[in-house]
Amino acid sequence: MPRSTFALLFTKQILFMKKVLLSLVFAISAIVSYAQMGNVKGTLRDENGLALPGATVQLTDLSNIGAVSDIDGSFVIFKVPAGEHTLKITYIGYKEIEQKVSVQDGVSSTVELNLEPGVVLGQEVMVLGDRLKGQAKALNRQKTNANITNIVASDQIGRFPDANIGDAVKRIPGITIQNDQGEARNIIIRGMAPQLNSVTLNGDRIPSAEGDNRNIQMDLIPSDMIQTIEVNKAVTPDMDADAIGGSVNLVTRTAPSGMRVSGTLASGYNMLSEKPIYTGAFILGNRFFEDKLGAMLSVSYNNHDFGSDNVEAEWENEAENNAGDDVAVDPYIGETDIRKYQVQRVRRSASLNLDYKINENHKLFIKSMYNWRDDRENRYRLRTRSITPIFDTDDATVIGFEGEQRRQSKGGIGNGRIDNRRLEDQRVKRLALSGEHFFGNAKLTWMGSYAKASEERPNERYISYESSDSFELNHDVSDPRFPYVGAANSSDIALGTYEFREITEEHQYTTDEDKNFRVDLELPLSIVSGQLGKFKAGGRLRSKSKVRDNSFFSYEATDGNAQDFSILSGVPTRNQTDADFLAGSEYQAGSFVDAKFLGSLDLINSSLFDESDEPAEYLAGNYSADETITAGYVMLDQQFTSKFSALGGIRVENTSIDYIGNRVEAEENLIGEVSDSDSYTNVLPGLHMKYDATNDLIIRAAWTNTLARPNYYDLVPYVDDRSEDDDEIFLGNSSLKPTKSMNFDFMAENYFKSIGLISAGYFYKNVEDFVFTSVTEDSNGNDVSQPKNGAEAKVSGVEFSVQRQLDFLPGALKGLGVYVNYTYTDSEATGVTERDDLGLPGTAKNMFNGSLSFETSKLVLRASANYSSDYLDEAGGSAFSDRYYDSQFFLDINGSYAVTPNWRVFFEANNLTNQPLRYYQGVQERTMQMEYYNSRFNIGLKFDLFNN
Repeated sequence: MPRSTFALLFTKQILFMKKVLLSLVFAISAIVSYAQMGNVKGTLRDENGLALPGATVQLTDLSNIGAVSDIDGSFVIFKVPAGEHTLKITYIGYKEIEQKVSVQDGVSSTVELNLEPGVVLGQEVMVLGDRLKGQAKALNRQKTNANITNIVASDQIGRFPDANIGDAVKRIPGITIQNDQGEARNIIIRGMAPQLNSVTLNGDRIPSAEGDNRNIQMDLIPSDMIQTIEVNKAVTPDMDADAIGGSVNLVTRTAPSGMRVSGTLASGYNMLSEKPIYTGAFILGNRFFEDKLGAMLSVSYNNHDFGSDNVEAEWENEAENNAGDDVAVDPYIGETDIRKYQVQRVRRSASLNLDYKINENHKLFIKSMYNWRDDRENRYRLRTRSITPIFDTDDATVIGFEGEQRRQSKGGIGNGRIDNRRLEDQRVKRLALSGEHFFGNAKLTWMGSYAKASEERPNERYISYESSDSFELNHDVSDPRFPYVGAANSSDIALGTYEFREITEEHQYTTDEDKNFRVDLELPLSIVSGQLGKFKAGGRLRSKSKVRDNSFFSYEATDGNAQDFSILSGVPTRNQTDADFLAGSEYQAGSFVDAKFLGSLDLINSSLFDESDEPAEYLAGNYSADETITAGYVMLDQQFTSKFSALGGIRVENTSIDYIGNRVEAEENLIGEVSDSDSYTNVLPGLHMKYDATNDLIIRAAWTNTLARPNYYDLVPYVDDRSEDDDEIFLGNSSLKPTKSMNFDFMAENYFKSIGLISAGYFYKNVEDFVFTSVTEDSNGNDVSQPKNGAEAKVSGVEFSVQRQLDFLPGALKGLGVYVNYTYTDSEATGVTERDDLGLPGTAKNMFNGSLSFETSKLVLRASANYSSDYLDEAGGSAFSDRYYDSQFFLDINGSYAVTPNWRVFFEANNLTNQPLRYYQGVQERTMQMEYYNSRFNIGLKFDLFNN
């Protein structure tokens, strides 16, 4: 699509949104003119002035009239007859209260109430500690939501030893995490791969800093910046529909009713790097100008030196014999790496949220967040490659192996910021302005936001040397979980035998910009006499622009360069062999070019180095993409009886895309730009039903339709023609359809007054147009790889969850609490390969979280376990080459002691099982990758001061 056409389309969509706004204004005017009753509005807070979301508010003298408080603790009851009424507020974990309220025609009466914690259990009153207060807020919100959700409040997050949001999310039922360098990064919800889920911040999709997909790096956001984590497993029509597995909404902190000052100061120790960890966080909130202006500032800092010990292997089961024939052999290693990573991760975050009350009917909000993470990395890689079996003379038996080696150092230039390491600079920033307005019985909300994510890798350098000849190998796969390949003779790997291969410098830059506008109108409307009903309608416009711009250069020393680069022994090296290498002491990395020497090289000095552009390394990967999403919805939330309610509606989303890529032949010849466009519309109905069997037992059911747009790079119409050298052609596909899913969910939840829950549920997903990579052969014998639609998958599963304070036990044992959840998922996928025995990639059959805690008025102790079974990660051409993500089990412990009610010391111990990231090939015993991180420990001080 030409740029002018795209601009015209965008202008039309702006005009469409203006028409929607004008229609809403006329509707509001009509509603106001006929308003005959008053409204009751209020805010509910705890004893510290913090919001209480999910409270049930009832008018005792008017049956079936009430409301539920939102994330800010606010509620509104429309169309209340004039006169005196009594409000009753109930909240799990807090004492029930009643409040008189006077209502006048056409006026909104306002109340502000503070609830007192405490639960009456028999003849005793159970007093809530900090952890139980957080659990109570989460359970109240979860109980009163119309859809199926899991909620985690900030007080709960802080009680787990989780450095980032990803680590906190992995403790929610039905969720498993893909790790990166020992921290949780990508989420899998109910077996759905990361690209089939969404992550939002205060209801808006967060742009992705990764170049080829839509995934949000969960390790970018520290856990202490977030007030609430909401996992919507069945989305409602007023939510974005791109959430086949589910949608994770991160809600930032809002201002309390008075001064709040809190913070964290901690330090720790990483057992692998043997270096300290530094953590700090600070929160400051208050209200000003006679409570009209609220402000909440949060800042966070984490500096962690860590690393990983890594071994990787590619397995083969065919080899060429002496006669030149390919024959089947016992599985052997065709290529293997020993890698040593040294990483420093510095995470800085800041959030400022403001709210201003113009009057009782009009409020404005400004919400902002800035996350900046620097990853500095050195990696030393010993690669044993081109491994070939040696046959005896009759070609019947493999009698040995031979191969060659390469030694590569990864780093960066030697200035102060990059510091001789590869710097990955990731940033995400967001600024949103929104409003909340009441016009009689109508509520209008709107939001406009700008967000940008970026990832920059400047001056990323590599230097490598390779052995001059093949040599005999010691090839030991007697224990395929720990395969070992190394030189049979030490003389073959003397530094003087490695010849210079290459020096390269790469520059990577990716940006993803989002502009969003949303408007929603809500008004009372009931189709059942005497029962509450609420109509809601709205629209959204999202404009997205993504660009990847990389470059790559190689360097050769000039004849006049005094430094001898010809052999490895001629340059400064550093021995990276570690006797305590976590995969095993037999994996000896050896010596590599010193990272400081690599960083000191003046590569741009033409008298020292000859520079060559290497377009084969980046041309086909560079692209630009523009995407516009226009959405609208209508829905009705209707109470049919005092026990049964339903929420139904329909959402329509139109997606227009415009992508530009590069056509590349012979790997490096740019033939020209190629562009394409597409537009499609999805109609997505949904129905949610809720039955309150008792005050504590809730039955839910949902039918929803969701989608997932293809990854960015899959849509780019690039052409990467490598037929001249490799007989391969790689193509993009801008005609890819979005993946669609019809979902059915059932859930039963029983809540306990002692801050607990037991729940069980079933889910089923019918997924169509699943995106997979098709490999076909063209008329010239080239393998053509291209993402295509066509796969279908069926996913079903069950979930169980128990949260319970064991208050029925005698004496001090009342302080015990359990938090346990289990999810079983089964899947069938067709169209991914010709085989029909494979499940959906990314689907772990068994997921388990368990936590045992003990709490007194001052002491809190917790042991937490997290388990996920293995799952198919990538389907190969045969069962032998399928790649699996192995099972994982994490054990963490933490505890705290309240020196005073406001000051607490704490400790954390993570990954006590030294759980590696592990992939296997075909069968579980056959290791493809094992990466170890060791344990880490923290100790520190937390304080939380209030003045209400």
